[in-house]
Amino acid sequence: GPKMPLLSVPKEVAVGTAMLGVAFATGMLAGRRYPSLGFGTPRSSIIGKSSALQQYILDHSLREHPVLKKLRLLTADHPCGKMMVSCDQAQLMANLVKLIKAKKVIEIGVFTGYNTLNMALVLPDNGKVIACDINEDYAKIGKPLWKEAGVEHKIDLRIKPAIHTLDDLLANGEAETFDFAFIDADKETYNDYYEKCLRLIKKGGIIAIDNVFWNGKVLNPRRNDLTAQSIHRLNEKLLRDARISISMLPMGDGLTLAFKL
Repeated sequence: GPKMPLLSVPKEVAVGTAMLGVAFATGMLAGRRYPSLGFGTPRSSIIGKSSALQQYILDHSLREHPVLKKLRLLTADHPCGKMMVSCDQAQLMANLVKLIKAKKVIEIGVFTGYNTLNMALVLPDNGKVIACDINEDYAKIGKPLWKEAGVEHKIDLRIKPAIHTLDDLLANGEAETFDFAFIDADKETYNDYYEKCLRLIKKGGIIAIDNVFWNGKVLNPRRNDLTAQSIHRLNEKLLRDARISISMLPMGDGLTLAFKL
């Protein structure tokens, strides 16, 4: 007789779910064979932040602008240095910005401005990064290096709650004029940032969301861990969001790329 539909799930989702199952099973087997391939501290990858293989990846793929390297080393000496985006993630984002020929970028969470500089370096001369943060002291570390790299004019640093900046952009008629957004700020507001960025991004644009693993705590978020709960809820929402295509990558502390359809 005729086959019953798979819980009336669309074919694409069913295929995707099957592939996820294969990937999960493969991961479980790999975990049994190689027990060291687990989650580590924040910013570590599944491979392991200090593993020889992670170092091999950096040694054989990282092409870091000298001023970027200077800022990374400065940031590493900062007491909150671990907050910086991983350099391999930043390079991937720069490559994506170049690939889609982006001109307008939003960054939510600047810290010392490593990724701000990273994206400004690959934007055309008339390109712009709207960089949102509430702490100017951190950004002051990167500002002189933005200037040294000759990209200061491409960076519009806005020191106030990012939600207000996003609302300003929308009120200014800038919906669907941005090409790329990077979200890496207070995790409990991620969903609001995502929704507003989705309105600001063009079709074909990309939203990159950092820390989607939250050091593995999304696997079993504790009731009192609002951060892990918020990220887990967003991860579940993104899987089912028909407005985007997604890829969740095991880089840094987990990076999701949402491609607006």
